[in-house]
Order: sequence, then C-alpha cells, then structure tokens
Amino acid sequence: MTAFLKIILPIYLVLFFGLAMFWRSYLAWKRTGINPYALGNGDSVHDYVGKLLRVTLILTALIVLAFSFFESLYIFLVPIPWLNLTWLMGMSLALLAAALAWVLIAQIQMGDSWRIGIDEKTSSPLVQHGLFGVSRNPIFLGMMMMLVGLLFTIPTAGTLVVTVLGIVLIHIQVRLEESFLLEKYGDTYLSYQKRVRRWL
Repeated sequence: MTAFLKIILPIYLVLFFGLAMFWRSYLAWKRTGINPYALGNGDSVHDYVGKLLRVTLILTALIVLAFSFFESLYIFLVPIPWLNLTWLMGMSLALLAAALAWVLIAQIQMGDSWRIGIDEKTSSPLVQHGLFGVSRNPIFLGMMMMLVGLLFTIPTAGTLVVTVLGIVLIHIQVRLEESFLLEKYGDTYLSYQKRVRRWL
C-alpha cells in the first residue's frame, strides 16, 4: 500500500492543483479577460489570510513530496503509526477522490464567476445552482475534505498541524467572503444565506 501511495499522491496533487486551481483559472481568464486570482500582497486581513493559505497549500505539497521521495526528511514530520490502518487509508483515498470530483464540479458550475479570493474590482452573477444550492462554499468544503483525506493517508504530526491550520484559515476566509458578498449582493445574498447552509 505504501508503494502505491508514494506514486498516487503526487499525481493526485498535480491533478488537484493543476485542474482545480490553475486550469480553471486559466479558462476563466481566457473567456473573460479577468484575472480570477484576487489574493493580494497587502496588509489587509484578507491578504494576510490569503498568504497563510498559500503557505498551507505549499506545506501540503512538501509533505507529499517528502513522503513519496525523501524518506530521510519524512521522519521529521513525526509519523503517527497507530493511524496506519488499512480501512482508514481506504476511506481516506475515497475522500480524496470525492474532494477532487466535488471541487471540479463546483468550479464548472461556478463558470466565469470563479475567483480565488475577494474580487472588489469586477462584478459577476451570484451562483446559487448545482452544488451551490446545497452548500454556499462547496469549493472550500472540497479543500477541507482534501486536507482531512491527506491527514489520514499520511498520518504525521506535521500533516495534522497543516490540516488544522488550513481548516482554521478556510473558516476565516469564508467569513471574510460572506461579509463582502452580503455587502455586494444585499438582499439576494441574505436570502441565499437563509436558504442554503454554509457547508452542508
């Protein structure tokens, strides 16, 4: 199983970040001429959270690389051997697959409204159909699923810290975005909030 994971997890990361982040952003930019990447480098709370989220995703990739290619470094992540259970690993792989499919479907449904961060410069329709009809934040939900899936696939103290940090930052980012969307869309977003849960 370990040999299989060492092959499949780097491929998974390439698919997740390549398809879900870069490819969808590229398509939206090509169709609209608008850069969907809206995480800045300023000193605002939004920009600061965005920086930490980027660090979290980079650390996630480094953990997978250490696990797959650098065994001498992997030991410094402090593995948790009692979590190396076959059934748990199987569930984790299923969760990782579900997270990728969930995020890709949500992004397709979001279409040209797709943004990474808060875009104060351009306007786009409020997406309320598909997965957005059952969760106000399906893409962030998928990202949390991915983090939890990796935690139980690569159970280490390092993965645990990154997972907890990532989930906390996602919760903060979601609340920042909700305040922005409420101000931008007003009663339309308020009605959407009452009708659809934040997560599920």
